[in-house]
Amino acid sequence: MKSWRWRFRWKEEDARICEDFATGLEANYPEQAAKFRKMRHDEDRHRHRLLELYKSRFGEHVPLIRRQDIRGFVNCRPVWLVRPLDLKTVRKNRREHGSGDVPFYEAVARRTTDTGIRQLLGDLAEEERGHAHTAEKISQVGLSPDEAAQAKRLFLLQVVQPGLAGLMDGSVSTLAPLFAAAFATHNSWETFVVGLAASVGAGISMGFAEALSDDGSLTGRGHPWARGFVCGAMTALGGLGHTMPYLVPDVKIATSIAVCVVLVELSVISWVRHRFMDTSLGRVFKISI
Repeated sequence: MKSWRWRFRWKEEDARICEDFATGLEANYPEQAAKFRKMRHDEDRHRHRLLELYKSRFGEHVPLIRRQDIRGFVNCRPVWLVRPLDLKTVRKNRREHGSGDVPFYEAVARRTTDTGIRQLLGDLAEEERGHAHTAEKISQVGLSPDEAAQAKRLFLLQVVQPGLAGLMDGSVSTLAPLFAAAFATHNSWETFVVGLAASVGAGISMGFAEALSDDGSLTGRGHPWARGFVCGAMTALGGLGHTMPYLVPDVKIATSIAVCVVLVELSVISWVRHRFMDTSLGRVFKISI
Protein backbone atom coordinates (compact mmCIF):
# COMPACT_ATOMS: atom_id res chain seq x y z
CA MET A 1 0.00 0.00 0.00
CA LYS A 2 2.77 2.41 -0.88
CA SER A 3 1.85 2.87 -4.54
CA TRP A 4 0.55 6.39 -3.83
CA ARG A 5 4.10 7.72 -3.25
CA TRP A 6 4.67 8.72 -6.89
CA ARG A 7 1.55 10.91 -6.95
CA PHE A 8 3.30 14.04 -5.71
CA ARG A 9 5.61 13.81 -8.74
CA TRP A 10 2.55 13.58 -10.96
CA LYS A 11 1.13 16.61 -9.16
CA GLU A 12 4.25 18.60 -10.00
CA GLU A 13 3.77 17.73 -13.67
CA ASP A 14 0.05 18.55 -13.48
CA ALA A 15 0.91 21.99 -12.13
CA ARG A 16 3.32 22.62 -15.01
CA ILE A 17 0.70 21.51 -17.53
CA CYS A 18 -1.89 23.87 -16.04
CA GLU A 19 0.63 26.70 -16.28
CA ASP A 20 1.30 25.79 -19.93
CA PHE A 21 -2.45 25.88 -20.58
CA ALA A 22 -2.68 29.30 -18.93
CA THR A 23 0.22 30.62 -21.02
CA GLY A 24 -1.22 29.19 -24.24
CA LEU A 25 -4.69 30.60 -23.60
CA GLU A 26 -3.66 33.97 -22.18
CA ALA A 27 -3.47 35.83 -25.49
CA ASN A 28 -6.90 34.73 -26.76
CA TYR A 29 -8.80 33.63 -23.62
CA PRO A 30 -7.42 35.61 -20.63
CA GLU A 31 -10.33 34.82 -18.31
CA GLN A 32 -10.01 31.09 -18.90
CA ALA A 33 -6.23 31.33 -18.47
CA ALA A 34 -6.79 32.77 -15.00
CA LYS A 35 -8.84 29.69 -14.07
CA PHE A 36 -5.98 27.40 -15.09
CA ARG A 37 -3.52 29.44 -13.03
CA LYS A 38 -5.78 28.88 -10.03
CA MET A 39 -5.79 25.15 -10.81
CA ARG A 40 -2.00 25.29 -10.98
CA HIS A 41 -1.87 26.68 -7.41
CA ASP A 42 -4.25 23.91 -6.29
CA GLU A 43 -2.00 21.25 -7.82
CA ASP A 44 1.04 22.76 -6.06
CA ARG A 45 -0.86 22.64 -2.78
CA HIS A 46 -1.79 18.99 -3.38
CA ARG A 47 1.85 18.16 -4.11
CA HIS A 48 3.01 19.82 -0.88
CA ARG A 49 0.47 17.87 1.18
CA LEU A 50 1.48 14.59 -0.42
CA LEU A 51 5.17 15.34 0.00
CA GLU A 52 4.77 16.23 3.68
CA LEU A 53 2.87 13.02 4.31
CA TYR A 54 5.49 11.02 2.42
CA LYS A 55 8.31 12.52 4.49
CA SER A 56 6.49 11.78 7.73
CA ARG A 57 6.06 8.11 6.74
CA PHE A 58 9.18 7.24 4.73
CA GLY A 59 11.87 9.86 5.38
CA GLU A 60 13.61 12.51 3.33
CA HIS A 61 14.81 10.39 0.40
CA VAL A 62 12.49 10.55 -2.60
CA PRO A 63 13.16 7.80 -5.20
CA LEU A 64 13.06 8.61 -8.90
CA ILE A 65 9.80 7.30 -10.37
CA ARG A 66 9.04 8.30 -13.96
CA ARG A 67 5.61 8.43 -15.54
CA GLN A 68 6.56 5.71 -18.02
CA ASP A 69 7.31 3.43 -15.06
CA ILE A 70 3.66 3.53 -14.04
CA ARG A 71 1.45 0.77 -15.37
CA GLY A 72 -1.61 2.05 -17.19
CA PHE A 73 -0.26 5.58 -17.61
CA VAL A 74 -2.03 7.56 -20.36
CA ASN A 75 0.32 9.40 -22.72
CA CYS A 76 -0.87 12.85 -23.78
CA ARG A 77 0.48 15.07 -26.50
CA PRO A 78 2.86 17.76 -25.17
CA VAL A 79 1.07 21.05 -24.70
CA TRP A 80 3.84 23.11 -26.27
CA LEU A 81 3.28 21.32 -29.61
CA VAL A 82 -0.27 22.69 -29.86
CA ARG A 83 -0.27 26.32 -30.96
CA PRO A 84 -2.47 28.27 -31.04
CA LEU A 85 -4.22 26.57 -28.14
CA ASP A 86 -8.03 26.38 -28.14
CA LEU A 87 -10.50 25.48 -25.42
CA LYS A 88 -11.61 22.17 -26.95
CA THR A 89 -8.02 20.95 -27.13
CA VAL A 90 -7.51 21.89 -23.49
CA ARG A 91 -10.66 20.06 -22.41
CA LYS A 92 -9.64 16.93 -24.33
CA ASN A 93 -6.14 16.96 -22.85
CA ARG A 94 -7.40 17.43 -19.31
CA ARG A 95 -9.98 14.69 -19.72
CA GLU A 96 -7.32 12.25 -20.91
CA HIS A 97 -4.68 13.40 -18.45
CA GLY A 98 -6.80 13.48 -15.33
CA SER A 99 -9.15 10.60 -16.03
CA GLY A 100 -7.37 8.28 -13.60
CA ASP A 101 -6.88 10.59 -10.64
CA VAL A 102 -10.24 10.29 -8.89
CA PRO A 103 -10.60 6.48 -9.26
CA PHE A 104 -7.02 6.05 -8.04
CA TYR A 105 -7.51 8.15 -4.92
CA GLU A 106 -10.77 6.40 -4.10
CA ALA A 107 -9.34 2.91 -4.66
CA VAL A 108 -6.28 3.54 -2.48
CA ALA A 109 -8.38 5.24 0.21
CA ARG A 110 -10.58 2.14 0.44
CA ARG A 111 -7.58 -0.14 0.80
CA THR A 112 -5.50 1.79 3.33
CA THR A 113 -5.96 1.44 7.07
CA ASP A 114 -4.10 4.68 7.86
CA THR A 115 -6.71 7.31 8.75
CA GLY A 116 -4.41 10.22 7.83
CA ILE A 117 -3.75 8.85 4.35
CA ARG A 118 -7.40 7.96 3.85
CA GLN A 119 -8.53 11.47 4.79
CA LEU A 120 -5.94 13.10 2.53
CA LEU A 121 -6.78 10.91 -0.45
CA GLY A 122 -10.49 11.48 0.04
CA ASP A 123 -9.94 15.24 0.09
CA LEU A 124 -7.79 15.08 -3.05
CA ALA A 125 -10.41 12.98 -4.86
CA GLU A 126 -13.07 15.61 -4.15
CA GLU A 127 -10.83 18.43 -5.33
CA GLU A 128 -9.93 16.55 -8.51
CA ARG A 129 -13.64 16.16 -9.24
CA GLY A 130 -13.92 19.92 -8.99
CA HIS A 131 -10.97 20.35 -11.38
CA ALA A 132 -12.50 17.99 -13.91
CA HIS A 133 -15.80 19.85 -13.71
CA THR A 134 -14.02 23.19 -14.15
CA ALA A 135 -12.06 21.96 -17.18
CA GLU A 136 -15.28 20.61 -18.71
CA LYS A 137 -17.06 23.92 -18.23
CA ILE A 138 -14.21 26.03 -19.58
CA SER A 139 -14.80 24.94 -23.19
CA GLN A 140 -18.56 25.51 -22.81
CA VAL A 141 -18.54 28.76 -20.86
CA GLY A 142 -19.77 31.93 -22.47
CA LEU A 143 -16.83 34.00 -23.64
CA SER A 144 -16.38 37.65 -22.85
CA PRO A 145 -16.84 40.12 -25.75
CA ASP A 146 -13.07 40.40 -26.23
CA GLU A 147 -12.62 36.63 -26.14
CA ALA A 148 -15.52 36.09 -28.53
CA ALA A 149 -13.99 38.59 -30.97
CA GLN A 150 -10.63 36.86 -30.71
CA ALA A 151 -12.23 33.43 -31.22
CA LYS A 152 -13.95 34.73 -34.36
CA ARG A 153 -10.64 36.08 -35.62
CA LEU A 154 -8.94 32.71 -35.07
CA PHE A 155 -11.75 30.93 -36.91
CA LEU A 156 -11.36 33.32 -39.82
CA LEU A 157 -7.60 32.85 -39.96
CA GLN A 158 -7.56 29.10 -39.46
CA VAL A 159 -10.63 27.92 -41.41
CA VAL A 160 -12.46 30.57 -43.42
CA GLN A 161 -9.48 32.29 -45.02
CA PRO A 162 -7.68 29.16 -46.29
CA GLY A 163 -11.00 27.60 -47.31
CA LEU A 164 -12.07 30.70 -49.20
CA ALA A 165 -8.70 30.99 -50.92
CA GLY A 166 -8.92 27.36 -51.98
CA LEU A 167 -12.49 27.67 -53.23
CA MET A 168 -11.65 30.73 -55.30
CA ASP A 169 -8.55 29.13 -56.77
CA GLY A 170 -10.34 25.88 -57.58
CA SER A 171 -13.31 27.65 -59.13
CA VAL A 172 -11.16 29.88 -61.37
CA SER A 173 -7.93 28.01 -62.15
CA THR A 174 -9.69 24.93 -63.56
CA LEU A 175 -12.01 26.84 -65.89
CA ALA A 176 -9.48 27.25 -68.70
CA PRO A 177 -8.37 23.61 -69.04
CA LEU A 178 -11.91 22.32 -68.53
CA PHE A 179 -13.65 24.44 -71.17
CA ALA A 180 -10.67 24.21 -73.52
CA ALA A 181 -10.95 20.43 -73.38
CA ALA A 182 -14.72 20.62 -73.97
CA PHE A 183 -14.37 22.84 -77.05
CA ALA A 184 -11.39 20.90 -78.40
CA THR A 185 -12.63 17.34 -77.95
CA HIS A 186 -16.43 17.71 -77.97
CA ASN A 187 -16.37 14.66 -75.71
CA SER A 188 -17.86 14.75 -72.22
CA TRP A 189 -15.82 11.90 -70.76
CA GLU A 190 -12.46 13.24 -71.93
CA THR A 191 -13.41 16.68 -70.62
CA PHE A 192 -14.37 15.12 -67.29
CA VAL A 193 -10.98 13.40 -67.02
CA VAL A 194 -9.18 16.68 -67.76
CA GLY A 195 -11.28 18.53 -65.18
CA LEU A 196 -10.76 15.80 -62.58
CA ALA A 197 -7.00 15.86 -63.08
CA ALA A 198 -6.92 19.66 -62.92
CA SER A 199 -9.03 19.77 -59.74
CA VAL A 200 -7.06 17.12 -57.86
CA GLY A 201 -3.75 18.61 -58.98
CA ALA A 202 -4.79 22.10 -57.93
CA GLY A 203 -6.02 20.77 -54.58
CA ILE A 204 -2.71 19.04 -53.84
CA SER A 205 -0.72 22.08 -54.96
CA MET A 206 -2.74 24.57 -52.91
CA GLY A 207 -2.79 22.28 -49.87
CA PHE A 208 0.98 21.95 -49.74
CA ALA A 209 1.46 25.64 -50.52
CA GLU A 210 -0.77 26.66 -47.62
CA ALA A 211 0.73 24.14 -45.19
CA LEU A 212 4.35 24.99 -45.98
CA SER A 213 3.97 28.76 -46.25
CA ASP A 214 3.31 29.43 -42.54
CA ASP A 215 3.68 27.18 -39.50
CA GLY A 216 1.35 29.40 -37.46
CA SER A 217 3.83 30.05 -34.63
CA LEU A 218 4.24 33.75 -35.44
CA THR A 219 0.96 34.62 -37.16
CA GLY A 220 -1.35 32.51 -34.97
CA ARG A 221 -3.09 31.05 -38.03
CA GLY A 222 -3.31 27.56 -36.59
CA HIS A 223 -1.77 24.18 -37.33
CA PRO A 224 -0.24 24.28 -40.85
CA TRP A 225 -1.45 20.85 -41.92
CA ALA A 226 -5.01 21.59 -40.79
CA ARG A 227 -5.00 24.78 -42.84
CA GLY A 228 -3.42 22.92 -45.75
CA PHE A 229 -6.11 20.25 -45.63
CA VAL A 230 -8.91 22.84 -45.58
CA CYS A 231 -7.36 24.82 -48.43
CA GLY A 232 -6.60 21.74 -50.54
CA ALA A 233 -10.02 20.19 -50.02
CA MET A 234 -11.85 23.40 -50.92
CA THR A 235 -9.64 23.89 -53.98
CA ALA A 236 -10.46 20.41 -55.25
CA LEU A 237 -14.15 20.94 -54.42
CA GLY A 238 -14.19 24.21 -56.33
CA GLY A 239 -12.85 22.49 -59.45
CA LEU A 240 -14.97 19.38 -59.14
CA GLY A 241 -18.14 21.45 -58.91
CA HIS A 242 -18.10 22.39 -62.58
CA THR A 243 -16.34 19.16 -63.62
CA MET A 244 -19.07 16.78 -62.46
CA PRO A 245 -21.63 18.02 -65.08
CA TYR A 246 -19.46 16.44 -67.77
CA LEU A 247 -20.64 13.04 -66.64
CA VAL A 248 -23.63 13.95 -68.80
CA PRO A 249 -22.97 12.39 -72.25
CA ASP A 250 -24.13 15.41 -74.25
CA VAL A 251 -21.25 17.89 -74.13
CA LYS A 252 -23.42 20.92 -74.93
CA ILE A 253 -25.85 20.18 -72.09
CA ALA A 254 -22.92 19.44 -69.77
CA THR A 255 -21.26 22.74 -70.64
CA SER A 256 -24.47 24.65 -69.98
CA ILE A 257 -24.79 22.99 -66.57
CA ALA A 258 -21.12 23.69 -65.84
CA VAL A 259 -21.60 27.39 -66.58
CA CYS A 260 -24.55 27.48 -64.15
CA VAL A 261 -22.44 25.72 -61.52
CA VAL A 262 -19.70 28.32 -61.95
CA LEU A 263 -22.25 31.06 -61.27
CA VAL A 264 -23.37 29.20 -58.14
CA GLU A 265 -19.76 28.88 -56.99
CA LEU A 266 -19.19 32.60 -57.44
CA SER A 267 -22.37 33.27 -55.47
CA VAL A 268 -21.16 31.01 -52.63
CA ILE A 269 -17.81 32.80 -52.59
CA SER A 270 -19.60 36.13 -52.45
CA TRP A 271 -21.84 34.97 -49.60
CA VAL A 272 -18.87 33.68 -47.59
CA ARG A 273 -17.04 36.99 -48.02
CA HIS A 274 -20.16 38.88 -46.98
CA ARG A 275 -20.91 36.57 -44.04
CA PHE A 276 -17.45 36.25 -42.53
CA MET A 277 -15.41 39.15 -43.92
CA ASP A 278 -17.98 41.89 -43.23
CA THR A 279 -17.97 42.96 -46.87
CA SER A 280 -21.06 44.48 -48.51
CA LEU A 281 -22.80 42.28 -51.07
CA GLY A 282 -22.47 44.91 -53.81
CA ARG A 283 -18.73 45.13 -53.41
CA VAL A 284 -18.40 41.37 -53.09
CA PHE A 285 -20.23 40.73 -56.38
CA LYS A 286 -18.09 43.32 -58.15
CA ILE A 287 -14.91 41.65 -56.92
CA SER A 288 -16.12 38.11 -57.68
CA ILE A 289 -17.48 38.87 -61.14
